[in-house]
Amino acid sequence: MKTDLTIEMPDGRLKQFGYRATVTCKVIIRILFVLINNIYCIPTYCVWMIIFFPLRKIHPNLYWKLEGLFFHWLLAMVSMWSWSAGYDIVEMGDDIRLCLNDRTLVLVNHQSTADVPMLMTNFNSKAGVLPNIMWIMDRIFKFTNFGIVSIIHQDFFILSGKDQREQAVKELRTHIRGSYLPRQRKLIILFPEGGFLRKRREASQRYAQKNNLPLLEHVTLPRLGAFSAIIDELSPKQTKYGGVTNNNTEFNENSDKLAWILDITVAYSEGRPLDLPTIIMGQRRACRTHMYYRLFPSSLVPREQEEMTKWLFDRWEEKERLLETFYATGEFPSHKGSRQTAVIQQDCVRFLILHLFFIASSYAHYRIIHYLIGLVW
Repeated sequence: MKTDLTIEMPDGRLKQFGYRATVTCKVIIRILFVLINNIYCIPTYCVWMIIFFPLRKIHPNLYWKLEGLFFHWLLAMVSMWSWSAGYDIVEMGDDIRLCLNDRTLVLVNHQSTADVPMLMTNFNSKAGVLPNIMWIMDRIFKFTNFGIVSIIHQDFFILSGKDQREQAVKELRTHIRGSYLPRQRKLIILFPEGGFLRKRREASQRYAQKNNLPLLEHVTLPRLGAFSAIIDELSPKQTKYGGVTNNNTEFNENSDKLAWILDITVAYSEGRPLDLPTIIMGQRRACRTHMYYRLFPSSLVPREQEEMTKWLFDRWEEKERLLETFYATGEFPSHKGSRQTAVIQQDCVRFLILHLFFIASSYAHYRIIHYLIGLVW
């Protein structure tokens, strides 16, 4: 017995050491790859936008079409990070192909820093979505490595904190009129909870207790400000003469009107959200993130403030029930008309082509800039 034990223990320790060494090497390689990937993608995207800038004055529609295409290619790089780590996405629920070419407000529960890259991975597989999308994100992201890209694409950076909410809503309204509508964007991505689940849960539950609202465990109560502003700005108002009007004097009822509300419930495996460092390093075992779709015509959203608040809260109570069922059974409940569960597939050949394009572009831009500097000096 003792002899067997002395033989098995070193072998077990050796296997454990080998596994840890393999994971460590994988993490180091992935971190280096993501750093290098950022270096040869983001600067060259910015250079291309500078090259195309004259088109913004001469032929703005062509400029923004090219910008959207490059923006999609850049987000495809982010999509590859999670895909290459084995973090797949499973989608089910309503058929969202109905809304992808229309003006759509996308509502998502917010759990971690992985929510945005996982949504990017989801939409990367759907043609024409990412070029025409507008993200609403915390202003802190403006100062990250990807901030310059979002500034060029004209995403919206929202102010956080109680004292800033009124100003943030005003700025959002201005941005919708000045950027979202003129750029002919389609989807707006909004996280109505205004923060991560782990950070807001206690405050949300205290507010719920004070106001006789349901106590939510898997989501937090949504905030109405940005949601209400978007609905208001993208909905024509009935006049007493039967016509329509809007705060935006150039509002076109047919093309500018919000058509759909897409409610996405994100559920992570075992109730453990991924985060951006995990996606970059890939140290967690392969797992699946589930996204459940509920699609509503925008006409179903009440315009009165109290009724609108109730409608939005009802969606979050539904999310709570969905997540409770998912974490208990491992599956979302199906409903009438829902699509079958499907794993989103990515195109690895396209990933390779895009990498080669960005690398070649970076080299070409380097040579051009080096030549121009040589002429000056």
